[in-house]
Amino acid sequence: MIAGKPSHGPGEHEFRAGLLLFQKCLAGFPGIKVEVYSNGWPDSSDVLKGAAAVVIYSDGGAGHPALQDDHLQQLGALMKQGVGFACLHYAVEPTQEKGEREFLDWMGGCFEINWSVNPVWEADFKNLPKHPIARGVKPFRIKDEWYFNMRFGDGVNPVLTAVPPLTTISRPDGPHEDNPTVRALVQIGHVPQTLAWAVERADGGRGFGFTGGHYHRNWGNDNLRKLVLNGILWVAKVEVPPDGVASTVTPADLGENLDSK
Repeated sequence: MIAGKPSHGPGEHEFRAGLLLFQKCLAGFPGIKVEVYSNGWPDSSDVLKGAAAVVIYSDGGAGHPALQDDHLQQLGALMKQGVGFACLHYAVEPTQEKGEREFLDWMGGCFEINWSVNPVWEADFKNLPKHPIARGVKPFRIKDEWYFNMRFGDGVNPVLTAVPPLTTISRPDGPHEDNPTVRALVQIGHVPQTLAWAVERADGGRGFGFTGGHYHRNWGNDNLRKLVLNGILWVAKVEVPPDGVASTVTPADLGENLDSK
């Protein structure tokens, strides 16, 4: 798991704390070993060798850690071997000039500026699909910065879907904020949007994209956390338990490893 550098205000974009929390939740789970690397990328590419999956939780756009130096090439070599690939929150956004083609191939979808949007809203997840990532996850609702109108490739399976309210189109048009296509979709009033998804790739690997995760406190929600933990196991080709990954998170756990901001 690769955590991006500190970003945003306290309690937001807590990449390192979030991944260390996931590591703690998965500690002792049979058959896996979770390693977390901070500040954007491991010091040596050797640590990626033998990985079953790579999970990135970081800022996106031009500063995305996967777009720096030869990191796309490092990931590409792993993907050809069928390694899983997952991105959380802002990390689902590469740039159109660099990374979008690869993210569509490896993860099945991504955020595209002037097409996708990033409003804060309370999503109501009324129905969960019959997919391993959704095992044990019950209907829930939660406020987060949920991206939608993502750019998708072929074969994507929606995992979380919700209908955005009119409040999501209250901002002026901008590269992340709003655009005519999204405005028209939301005004229809009943078009569900895919906020998390999964894909099984032709190379044998798996991809998982999750657009929430702006607020660190949300990892305290049992259903939200379970879905992401299930997704991490699934992309690593580890069997997800029938009731999903069981974990307990306390307020003290959520207060650990926060960035100094």
